[in-house]
Amino acid sequence: MSTTTLPAPAKINLLLAVTGRRADGFHDLLSVVAPLAWGDTVSVETGGAGFSVECDDPGVPTDGSNLVVKAARAFAEAAGWEGGARFTLTKRIPFGAGLGGASSDAASALMALNGASGSPLDPAGLARIASAVGSDCALFLSKGPVIMRGRGERVEPLPREAYRRIRGIRVLLFKPGFAIPTPWAYAALAADAPGSYAPASRAEARLASWISSPRAPVGDLLFNSMERPAFAKFAALPCLLERVRRFGLPTGMTGSGSACFTLLNESSDAAPIVDAIRRAWGPSSFVMEARIA
Repeated sequence: MSTTTLPAPAKINLLLAVTGRRADGFHDLLSVVAPLAWGDTVSVETGGAGFSVECDDPGVPTDGSNLVVKAARAFAEAAGWEGGARFTLTKRIPFGAGLGGASSDAASALMALNGASGSPLDPAGLARIASAVGSDCALFLSKGPVIMRGRGERVEPLPREAYRRIRGIRVLLFKPGFAIPTPWAYAALAADAPGSYAPASRAEARLASWISSPRAPVGDLLFNSMERPAFAKFAALPCLLERVRRFGLPTGMTGSGSACFTLLNESSDAAPIVDAIRRAWGPSSFVMEARIA
């Protein structure tokens, strides 16, 4: 038996434009996604038969519904691998936050299995499996910020010069005591269509303009279609974000929520912002400072 331990980073969506619903029931989107230098840890002990998951968070399912197990089974089938593995998840990324925890865990499990079995799959093969497991999984196979299109399966690196402008930026994450289920959020967005969808041409123009303008601040990029249904149902989100914006910092929601974030300057004092979050959302709220990887 051998054991491999990999990080499973959280992510934030700097741009998430949902442009329409597809015939297969998924949604088309354009997104700029940045992994953070913070997240879960996935340990993989290969050997034996079958796949099992252990987790230090009792709220995380450890049966076949866990994306790690789904990814492992898909890998074994695609690679013709007959081995087994036990996965141990150390969870830091909260559930139902839009921070990509489950997808990141699954992607790290795929990379660990591929390495432990002699790398039978190339990056394209791993990406195909990851995309089939979950729309967000493939992005975590990259080591830096990416641009996602389609339903999330079309992933390309953010251009180098644009990456340099966001690398290492301080990010303050904050999440209320409630989660937002992703299926509900997309269903609510679809129910409010067509006005809830962002025109694809406008979203692409926004991204292209930001990439081609070296002095454009990151705040010019921030946009999230999923704020519309989330803010309509959960008034605590827009109320607090309005307070945080008074500090003069770019602020938004990531994924389908409920986690939000603000981008801090190097000189920013996060303490007053944290205090405002705690006073608004109480002790059950989650607050964490990290950096874009």
